[in-house]
Amino acid sequence: MRVVVDTNALMMPVECDVRLFDELDRLLDEYELVVPETVVDELEKLAEGNGAEGTAASVGRDLADRCTVVATDADYADDAVLALGRECAYAVTNDRPLRQRLADASVPVICLRGEDKLAITD
Repeated sequence: MRVVVDTNALMMPVECDVRLFDELDRLLDEYELVVPETVVDELEKLAEGNGAEGTAASVGRDLADRCTVVATDADYADDAVLALGRECAYAVTNDRPLRQRLADASVPVICLRGEDKLAITD
């Protein structure tokens, strides 16, 4: 099963102390992580910055190397996640507006629950 990940999901290990891949392993048996090219681009731009966000984005960019990068027609990362989400079993994001858009499109979302655990939402 394919699972699409958003920018902030890839930044969660630094920003929220979440072991992203361990948590996904706990929730899902077998899966393939996919990341839109626009998400990788966004991470690269954010990684150029200083401070915690730049560090989190740099780590997120490295984690994206463990995913399958997918091209989409969308110019905006959230639109690309939504488009891929419609083709995937789940989307991983903690972005509230995006979570709502995914829910409206009937895409199950995996997001942060508690301090450092992920959960599947309906």
